[in-house]
Amino acid sequence: MLARIVLWLLVVSLALAGAWLGMGGAQLILAGGSPYYLLAGVALLGVAAGLAWGKRWALPLYGVVLAATLVWSLWESGLDGWALVPRLVAPAVLGIILLLLPLRQASAKSAIGWLAVPLLAIGTAFAAGFASNTDPSSLPSAAPVALADPLAGDWTAYGRTLSGDRFSPAARIDTRNVAGLRLAWTYVSDVPFHGVHSFEVTPLAANGLLYACLDRNVIVALDQDSGREVWRFDPRPRLDKVFAATCRGVAYHVAPRPLPECTRRVLFGVADNRMMALDALTGRPCDSFGTHGAVDLKAGLGTIPPGIAFPTSPPTIVRGIVTISGWVTDGDHVGEPSGGVRAYDAVTGRLLWVWDTGRPDPAKVLAPGETYTRGAPNAWGVFSADERLGLVYAPTGASTPDYFGAHRSPGAERYSTSVVALDIATGRPRWSAQLVHHDLWDYDVGAQPVLVDLPLGGRRVHALIASTKTGQFFVFDRRDGRPLYPMIERPVPQGAAPGDRTAPTQPFSGFADVASDRLSEERMWGATPFDQLWCRLKYRQARYEGPFTPASLRAAIHYPGSAGGVNWGSVAIDVARGLLIADSLSMPDVVRLYPRRDADQARRDNPGAIFFSMKGTPYVATRDFFRNPLGVPCLQPPYGRLTAIDLRTGRKVWSEPLGTAYRAGPLGLESRIPLRMGAPLFGGALSTAGGVIFIGASQDRRFRAIDAGNGRELWSAELPGIGAATPMTYVSRRSGRQYVVIASGNHSELGGPETPNKLIAYALPERRRR
Repeated sequence: MLARIVLWLLVVSLALAGAWLGMGGAQLILAGGSPYYLLAGVALLGVAAGLAWGKRWALPLYGVVLAATLVWSLWESGLDGWALVPRLVAPAVLGIILLLLPLRQASAKSAIGWLAVPLLAIGTAFAAGFASNTDPSSLPSAAPVALADPLAGDWTAYGRTLSGDRFSPAARIDTRNVAGLRLAWTYVSDVPFHGVHSFEVTPLAANGLLYACLDRNVIVALDQDSGREVWRFDPRPRLDKVFAATCRGVAYHVAPRPLPECTRRVLFGVADNRMMALDALTGRPCDSFGTHGAVDLKAGLGTIPPGIAFPTSPPTIVRGIVTISGWVTDGDHVGEPSGGVRAYDAVTGRLLWVWDTGRPDPAKVLAPGETYTRGAPNAWGVFSADERLGLVYAPTGASTPDYFGAHRSPGAERYSTSVVALDIATGRPRWSAQLVHHDLWDYDVGAQPVLVDLPLGGRRVHALIASTKTGQFFVFDRRDGRPLYPMIERPVPQGAAPGDRTAPTQPFSGFADVASDRLSEERMWGATPFDQLWCRLKYRQARYEGPFTPASLRAAIHYPGSAGGVNWGSVAIDVARGLLIADSLSMPDVVRLYPRRDADQARRDNPGAIFFSMKGTPYVATRDFFRNPLGVPCLQPPYGRLTAIDLRTGRKVWSEPLGTAYRAGPLGLESRIPLRMGAPLFGGALSTAGGVIFIGASQDRRFRAIDAGNGRELWSAELPGIGAATPMTYVSRRSGRQYVVIASGNHSELGGPETPNKLIAYALPERRRR
């Protein structure tokens, strides 16, 4: 009786599976896709019928299906373990059930060879595929390098210095001893979360203290050896309609001569549009800065809705002048508040200039009732600066709304999605370089530009490297903006929504990139053949013509998506070895415009997607990661990678998937599979003279030490939350120990259960004193 029940359960399951694959496969063929699914569906229906009628050929037929599926899988994807998962796992499991549970004596005897042989071949293919995924690099390990630097132990700017290279000359932790790292201390934030929360702070180290911002812009100073809180300041911001009070860090400034108060100060933006200055030693507001320690960043913006614009990144201080911009809500309406760059005296808080795309004279004072240019692009990422040249480098975003640009002014068209070099004394641009023309993809330049001296043509050139969400790296002479690697204009897909236009060409860099691959139907993925078929069909039905496929009234796939490529985590520069270290994300978006009258339909069609009202345009828009109904990405892994590029040649040295499948799975479940996958990531990397790269970022919640020479993992530790931040390192002035610190907590894009926000420090064990 039991065997009969099992038989009919299998018959029904096979019939349903065959019908699903057959119907979906027919649609896929009509859309121009692979015939495999239709053929497999018909074969499964045949197997179901054969089992129901007790035919001897039923199980051998399934063996043929397995063998054909294996051949097709290898032809499409080769020996790639993760690519084989949706193609082979479910068919193999069913084959094992049929092999181990003989349903009829006659068919069971004939099935052993027909099923066992292809199953053995599938197992061999999987073993080979995942073995190749974990092959270690044959490159040599990075040896420690001794560098003389009087500030080697400190970390006084977001990227350690104004150059933003995220490189520490400290080498007490190196490739030979990093495996001995241990937890040194943990600081647990007791500040309640606000709204959509992402804990992304990178602390600073100076004066024997660590300075960090928590949620709601609470600032703390911690003891470097114990993590004990020394002082705390709560600005008590009003956060009405602020959906995410993200704070990536603070700025540190030492006055050139002693002051009556706050000779050493911490400056930071507050999400209710203030910038404040605190005494670095006591945490008290600097009363002489602005009005009792604060300046109003809303001044000159006119009437603005609550929560539509506010700073998220730390200020940048050059020659005693502090500059700041901020985030402006994507896609809300035409004519949003100006996202211009403001400059203040770092001691007094006096406003010196405001640059935006509609102000030829940034130092000109506004007339009564006048506002800064509405719709001017913002600069929400971290700035870098060259003190000697007197330049601050601002990465800009697109003039909102992101997916429609017919209304944009000539100034916005010129400076959107660019790097702009501003004269720190006047606020006037000395040069600018646009990295995306007429941006319709939300490709804001969120990454901090990195300053590095490159050995080119027998001399060292003062360079700037701009990292982009498209996965490109553009390299310029930072003095005048002259490209140091070719910047090539290439034709791109056309056909924007009615009433808009597309740029005929887009810039591509001659430097190595991390997103040169194109999507294809064969790269569509899923947990099973069924959701993989769904993804393949959606891919064929959507519009995708390669990079820069524009948004329109038909669903369009944007790859890389708006999260990158390279996002706000930017890159690290291994100054000792001449390497650029980039962590990058490969995750497509699906974007669609709807006529405004169909806004309700847009919401119904795209549950869970981000909705953009885009008031003032003819359209609304929706955007979501390209994923199937199980929540599984439609693109096969890896999603996150860590790549090293030789700065002398502009070529890749190594590139490895970063992160495992441990925390990933369908329907938000965790698979607990520790195989290296290349998990989704947000955050940045740190490089050191010790030859070690430190990075969290990955969805699998691990903090890793990577050998800069070959990309091998040398050490890792499980984090209590997601390490979606850039780590930092310092040498304690009191103990002489080198610590590595990372923020661990929640992140809106990477999911997972809510966890307390923590700063976690690691160090080598202390030497015992004799």
